[in-house]
Amino acid sequence: MTERGEEACRQVDTGMTRVFALLGKRWTGLVVAVLLDGPVYFAELRRAVPGISERMLSDRLTELSAAGLVVREVDGGPPLRVSYRLTEAGRALDPALKELSRWAETYLADGGQCPARFRG
Repeated sequence: MTERGEEACRQVDTGMTRVFALLGKRWTGLVVAVLLDGPVYFAELRRAVPGISERMLSDRLTELSAAGLVVREVDGGPPLRVSYRLTEAGRALDPALKELSRWAETYLADGGQCPARFRG
């Protein structure tokens, strides 16, 4: 195989590129993980994801909505409240996120670093 052909074989496929372009952004996976338990009001969602600003949460929800993973619903109130829920496509991420969580418990248990017993 030519050197150029070997390089082509090592490229990440477009599906994986699209997944990480969306879910690889800071906070996005955490927002989806919270929504897996059901609809959540904006303020509750912000409290459930420590450290996220209102602006960043709004941006992430807008991106997830544009991708077809989240639906925004307005409760006319009073008071007026906005909740968010996952679409069928968003809920379909559940098995993958649970598997990533199990992986992290096994391999990133030592403060975010792979324990020495699993290296190499």
